[in-house]
Amino acid sequence: MAKISNLAFVHPEARLAEDVIVDAFAYIDRNVEIGEGCHIHPHASILSGARIGKNNEIFENAIISATPQDFRWKGEDSFVVIGENNKIREQVIINRSIEPDGKTSIGNNSFIMAQSHIGHDSSIGNYCVIGNAVKIAGNVKIGNYSILSSNALVHEKCEVGDWVLIKGGCRVNGHVPPYAVMAHNPISYFGVNAYVLKKAKKDERIIDDIAKCYRHVYQTGTSVFNALRRIKEDVDQSKERDDVIMFIEGHNLSLAALPLNDREDY
Repeated sequence: MAKISNLAFVHPEARLAEDVIVDAFAYIDRNVEIGEGCHIHPHASILSGARIGKNNEIFENAIISATPQDFRWKGEDSFVVIGENNKIREQVIINRSIEPDGKTSIGNNSFIMAQSHIGHDSSIGNYCVIGNAVKIAGNVKIGNYSILSSNALVHEKCEVGDWVLIKGGCRVNGHVPPYAVMAHNPISYFGVNAYVLKKAKKDERIIDDIAKCYRHVYQTGTSVFNALRRIKEDVDQSKERDDVIMFIEGHNLSLAALPLNDREDY
């Protein structure tokens, strides 16, 4: 049986697994589902449309499935879908979708630190770290294993690839391809995320090849179209090389930290 404090409010229509812990002064709204092993801390608010998987811990004053901060939303029912084994720290706000039956989603095994905000219809992958006070706008996609350091800002409709590190305070205003480190303001390419890739036991040769790819893209002064041609000719084929190519081609060559004339379609 769920362990619910007498000082918490749980709507009778909410569906909680038998071992969920709900602390004093937490608020659980109607149309909420919370899976096994979850712990809802004091003063956390789980609002209508939340779908929370197993073994998540939601800390004080977090608000899950807050109504969207967007004038296009007209009150339609929508969702925040959270996977398993996530920690969502104090004062995090996650807005639900603006689309009828749409969703904002959080994957598995991610750590979302205090005072972060995740906007409507955004998607956070698996094994991500979202630092303190990170602000993620609507319709953003963050790939698996990516880290956004404290106070980073991600603009609407941007995509951050897998295994990316965004340094603290960066303003992400374009797409960030996989395996890259981005820093400074205005944002600029800082290198390959080699430390984390080595921790994941990626081969040194593969990491060197990723660096070769990004030297062509960011450091030769050529167009992105020509950089892609050089990557295909000069860098040995691998999953990681192909990830870089497919990400750039799939986003019409529109990347963060490139001159404006290189962000247009070819």
